[in-house]
Parts: sequence; structure tokens; C-alpha cells
Amino acid sequence: MSHPHPELSSPPPLADGALRVVGLGGLGEVGRNMTVFEFDGKLLVVDCGVLFPEDHQPGVDLILPDFSSIADRLDDIVAVVLTHGHEDHIGAVPYLLKLRADIPLLGSQLTLALVEAKLKEHRIKPYTLSVREGQTEQFGPFSCEFIAVNHSIPDALAVAIRTGAGLVLHTGDFKMDQLPLDDRITDLNAFARLGDEGVDLFCVDSTNAEVPGFTAPERDIGPVLEQLFGRAEKRIIVASFASHVHRVQQVLNAADAHGRKVALVGRSMVRNMGIAADLGYLQVPKNLLIDLKQVDDLPDDRVVLMCTGSQGEPMAALSRMANRDHRIAIDAGDTVILASSLIPGNENSVYRVVNGLARLGAAVVHQQSAKIHVSGHASAGELLYCYNILKPRNVMPVHGEYRHLLANAELAVKTGVPRERVVIAEDGVVVDLVDGKAGIVGTVPVGYVYVDGSSVGEITEADLKDRRILGEEGFISIFVAVDSVTGKVVSGPEFNARGFIGDGDDRFTAVKSRVEKALNEASTGPVDTHQLQQIVRRTVGTWVAQAHRRRPMIVPVVVTA
Repeated sequence: MSHPHPELSSPPPLADGALRVVGLGGLGEVGRNMTVFEFDGKLLVVDCGVLFPEDHQPGVDLILPDFSSIADRLDDIVAVVLTHGHEDHIGAVPYLLKLRADIPLLGSQLTLALVEAKLKEHRIKPYTLSVREGQTEQFGPFSCEFIAVNHSIPDALAVAIRTGAGLVLHTGDFKMDQLPLDDRITDLNAFARLGDEGVDLFCVDSTNAEVPGFTAPERDIGPVLEQLFGRAEKRIIVASFASHVHRVQQVLNAADAHGRKVALVGRSMVRNMGIAADLGYLQVPKNLLIDLKQVDDLPDDRVVLMCTGSQGEPMAALSRMANRDHRIAIDAGDTVILASSLIPGNENSVYRVVNGLARLGAAVVHQQSAKIHVSGHASAGELLYCYNILKPRNVMPVHGEYRHLLANAELAVKTGVPRERVVIAEDGVVVDLVDGKAGIVGTVPVGYVYVDGSSVGEITEADLKDRRILGEEGFISIFVAVDSVTGKVVSGPEFNARGFIGDGDDRFTAVKSRVEKALNEASTGPVDTHQLQQIVRRTVGTWVAQAHRRRPMIVPVVVTA
């Protein structure tokens, strides 16, 4: 089994007739999915998504794929294929199109509608081509056939990519729900046909590869929601992904059956469900939806709020409700349902919100306490079916943390794929398909690109380290004035601190004399304020470490007088 190695260097030039595959995101992580295929001097991109920040990335809004390895080849991109409309697959499209606005976007009707709404906010008018299952489109040397797959959002597609190097099947996110709400199942007939043709490389969703058996059908959620709605005595607040059309449909159905009105809360929820309803993917019973402003006019037992924030996002509606920072005030007796799974890394944020809601007296229902969510990803049993149907010559697990990729690889081996033809590639690892065999040949840069407010890529790891220190250890500033000729201290040192141990200026009595002494001993020549600031920083830093075992941010300011 091939593994990425830190000693890998830049890849060699691509051999004639070979296909290159590079994951710029989504390999070794759940999010920012983006795979670049290269053949005959042209590039095809599959998905372009974002990763959501974790607690150790304070202030960051989004994390993008690193486009640097293709930045000088934007004109070689023939198209971007979008497998479905989730943020971790489409969220970075605006940032790629800001580099080249006329890159063609291919996707299903719903996927493109969600992307176009996002691009409108960025004032980008894209070139799009709507495709359906069974359709084949040629872009440069890439022939792309689209195949229906079932996922937790309607209109998801897998893509079969044919080039002179062979046939690649990229599943996108998928599962094999046999009773989908929209009656659109994963097209195993097409998979079997491709298997008969010969799949040279199978890039397959790994998210649930560790989970035995089969993913439960979406229809299992309906009866659970019905029971919860039947027991609820006051308001019901349901949190879900803003793009989870199926879950919203089930909530609308349950609300209608129990005589409740539904208000959508959160800008992305309102926008996405409006698009889904306009296109016919969401069936809204007549007079069921109301504006949020109308909620106060109805009895609590006639209200359902469908909102964002199921992952504990700080600015999402549910988090703000838990923090009493929203026009909807949670009261004792309200029922809050978190109708989504926990994305790895979000656990602390989610449970912080759960605890906040519970403190306010709400009955909180989540995946660990009731079956109110099923995954959108194929479990091990479904993946085994796919391997046996396709009999791929090479396998490259995608979409998942490293443990997911490894579990998926082992499933492939169990079904007869030779171990040396199963490639585990993390972000940036370059895989070439040459003469029917896939192998690792090098790496390209794939750092995190942070979106922080209006800045993109300007925040560095050093900046985040500073923010973590500020948040965890506090801040100390020291002001000192020295004589411009002798360098002797004439005023100060004056200390100012935030988030540091203790209270009052007497905290720094013990170190003031140390700073003054160190500066006076250093004043033997021309005054160098930068050098004196370093002396202050070292002196205070040593004292803080010894006396308090802390490492706050220390900002010395030395001026001449």
C-alpha cells in the first residue's frame, strides 16, 4: 500500500499518455474537497469546497484549498465539475473564480443554483452548464459522464472521467439509500456498466468506511420527528445544515401534520430553501411557512423554527439563541432538535451550545440521544458492494481523515484489489496513472489558506499562534522612556495587562526594578531602541515564566526623551 512520505519532492513532468491526480483538499480531512486531474496539458477540477475552522484557529471564517500549485496554470483549466451543493464541495468556488472568472462550472440544477446564489454575493457572473445523470460532456481531453448518486442533498452526481490514460470514477459524496425521499437512488446499473468497461482508478468517498453495515435510510427519521413533535408542549427549534433539503422537508411534513407553522431562521437557510422550493426540490404545504416576525403572534405550541447552527458555529442562529443574543429567546419547555451529525473537530462547539440551551430550560435532542439524523455517506457494507461491482484496477480513497482513508483502503484489499494498487494520498500528494498503474510521484504545496473577514490568505500560522496566546495567556505591554544620549531610564517602566493573572499594578512590582536595572546596564553606547525592547521582552518573559508559569504576549515600547 502506497503512503505519502515527507521526503517526497516536486513531481517530475507528466509522462506522455499519463493522467495526474492531485488532491488539494479533502484527503486527510473532512472539508475543502478539491481534486485536480491533469492530462495532455489540460486540467479538470472536481469540487472546490471550504473547511470550517476549529477552536485552535480563532477569528478564521473559512479555510480554502491552496490554489498556489495551479495559480500559473489557470488558463489550462477546462472546467470545474461540482458533484453536489454542500459547502465543503462548492464553498471555495468564488475564490477560484476571482482568479479566473470564465472557468466553466458543471453541475446539477440544484448545485448550480446554490453556487450562483453564492457567486452573486461576490458579484461574479459565472459560465455554467447544467448536467443530468446519463449525460456526457467533452471538455478538452476529458470526457465526463454523470451518474446519479444518493446523498443528503438532492441532485448529487458521481462523474466518470475518460481520457487516453483510462477511466476514472469519482463518486463525490454518496450512499446507497434504497428508500430515498426523492426516489432517486444511486445508479448501480451505471456502476456495473463502468465495471464491465474497466475502471482504471476509483476515487471513492471514505467518510463512513470505519462504520460496519449499511447507512440507515432517510425515511427512518420521519417517524422519530413525528414522535418528538407529538410530545412537544411549547416551541420546537430544529437545527440542520442550511442545504439539507431532505431534512427540512421532513420537518415541514411533521409540522404540517401537527398543526404548526414554520419559520426559517438564518440567511443561508432562507436562501437555500427558497431556491429548493422554486426548483421543485422542496414541497412546501400551502400556508405553512411564515415570516420570523409573525412568530410572536402565535401560541408557542403552534410554532416550529428551522434554523442553522447544528455544528455550533458561533454566529449561527442556534448558537446566538443559546447565548441570549438572538431575537428568539429560548424558554423552559422549548424543544431543540439538532438534526445533523457531528463533523469531526466540532464536538466541543456543539456541546457548548447544547449545554447553553439546557441551562435555559430547553429539552435538547441530538444524535446521541435519539435517531434524528442519518449519515449521507456510504458505510463499509455499501463500499464493499461498490468494489465488487466495479472491480477497479486501482483505488484512491478520498473525502475523509487519514483513518477513514486507511479503513477504505483495507476494504478495497479485502475485495481483491492488489495492495500495491491502493494509493493512500493526503492533501498535496501527486498520483500518476501510467500504463494502467497508479502510484505516488511527488508533492505540491497545500498550506491552509485562511479567510479572515475581508482578507484571504493574509493570516498566517504565526498570526493564529499570536491569537491563541492572547486568548489563553493574556497580554502585557511595557512602556519605558530612556535618555536619548545616555540610554538611562528616565520614566517607567509602566505596565499594562489584559487577561493576565492577578489584579492591580502591584502584580509587576517585583519585575519593575529588574527591567530598569537591565536597561541601565545595557546603556553603554548609542541608543538602539530595538535592542532595548528585546532586553525588556526577555527580562519580563523570564520573570513571568519563573513566577507564574505563563507565556503571555509581551509588547515592549521603548522611546527616547
